[in-house]
Amino acid sequence: MVERRLEIDGVSKRYGDVVALREMTFAVAAGELFGFVGSNGAGKTTTMRIALGVLAADSGVVRWAGEPITLATRRHIGYMPEERGLYPKMKVGEQLVYLARLHGLGATGAKRAVEEWTERLGVAGRRDDEVQKLSLGNQQRVQLAAALVHDPAILVLDEPFSGLDPVAVDVMSTVLLDKAAQGVPVVFSSHQLDLVERLCHRVGIVRSGQMVACDTVDALRAGGVVHLVVDAPGARPGWADGLAGVTVVEHSGTRTVLDLGDGADDQAVLRAALATGPVTEFSRRRQSLTELFRNVVSEHTEAVAA
Repeated sequence: MVERRLEIDGVSKRYGDVVALREMTFAVAAGELFGFVGSNGAGKTTTMRIALGVLAADSGVVRWAGEPITLATRRHIGYMPEERGLYPKMKVGEQLVYLARLHGLGATGAKRAVEEWTERLGVAGRRDDEVQKLSLGNQQRVQLAAALVHDPAILVLDEPFSGLDPVAVDVMSTVLLDKAAQGVPVVFSSHQLDLVERLCHRVGIVRSGQMVACDTVDALRAGGVVHLVVDAPGARPGWADGLAGVTVVEHSGTRTVLDLGDGADDQAVLRAALATGPVTEFSRRRQSLTELFRNVVSEHTEAVAA
C-alpha cells in the first residue's frame, strides 16, 4: 500500500537571474505536522504555490501518494495563502458555501460543513457579516474555515498564525493537531518559532531557496550548542569575564547565559558565581528552535560566502 504523503522532489524555480528554489526536497507523511521555516524571501511561499499548481516548477515534481499531483488531486488540498484570498464584500456564510461547492460538495453538505467549522472556529455569529467588517483575527479564522470546509486530504498553510491573539492561536493549534491525528499531512510556514517547536513533528529550515536542515525538533536541537544558564542575583555584568574557555552569550537581569568552550570548567564558573552571592539557577540548556534557526542560517550564509 502506497503511503499517503506529500512529496516535494527536487523542485527548482527561477525568475530571470533570481533563483527562487534550488532542488527543494522534503516530504510530509500522513498525520505529520511539518514546520516550514525561513527568512522572508527564502522560498517557502513559492514552494507552496508550486504544490498547489499556482506556479509551474522549472524542474522537479510534486507527488501525493506516490503519483504526480493533478488538477483532481488539488481539489483535495486545503490551502491557506499568506495574502488572504477572501472576497471582502461577500458575507462569510455565503462565501464559505460557495468555496465548498467549488470543491465539489453538494448544497446540503456545504451548508452543514460551514455551520460546523464556523462554530468550531468561533465565528458562527458572524456568518451574515461581510468579511471586510470582521477584525483581522476573525478574518483569519474564516480563511482557515475556507481551507477546511471541504474536508481536505492535505493541508498547506502559509503563515496561519499571523495576527492572531493567544486564544485564536490555541483554537488554530488544536484544529491542526486534530487534523494530523486524523491522518492528514499538514505543512505550515510560520515566523513564530516557539509555536513551530511546540506543535511540529519535524521542521525544515530554508535559506535562499534551499533546504539547509530538516529533522525532528529534538534531533535538530540535540546537534546544537548547549549553554550554561546561571542566575546569580548579586552578580554584576562582567562577573564571568576572564574565565578560561567561557563566552557570555547573553546577560539579562540576574541571568547570564554562557557558552563553554573546550577546556572550560563548569565548576570554576560555579565558584565564580557563588563568589558574588547566592546562585538560584545553575543548569545546562539546549538551544531553542529560534536560536538554532539563527545559527543554521548564519552558518549557511558564511559557507556560501566562503
